Amino acid sequence: MSAAKTKAQGIIDDNPVAVFSKSYCPYCKATKSLLSEMGAKFYAIELDQVDDGAAIQDALEEMTHQRSVPNVFIARQHIGGNSDLQAKKGQLKNMLKQANAI
Repeated sequence: MSAAKTKAQGIIDDNPVAVFSKSYCPYCKATKSLLSEMGAKFYAIELDQVDDGAAIQDALEEMTHQRSVPNVFIARQHIGGNSDLQAKKGQLKNMLKQANAI
């Protein structure tokens, strides 16, 4: 397994909610805002601000078949991007509780 894939998997495994993001992305901001509004504890990594961000994004594409950001995981389950997360608003509170994120 590549170092980037190992790092991405570690972030997913070690955090109830993981958001792979880019600092300038409006959809990433919307995702982080929604999670913050719900009081969720989440780990966000800004792929444009870390040296291995491009490699992590490549690894995530290999793992999830999704290249775009945000790339969201709750309780180790791939949720998808911002539109996928927004579509789950009704069940999000329960998902976050089950993940011990709130």
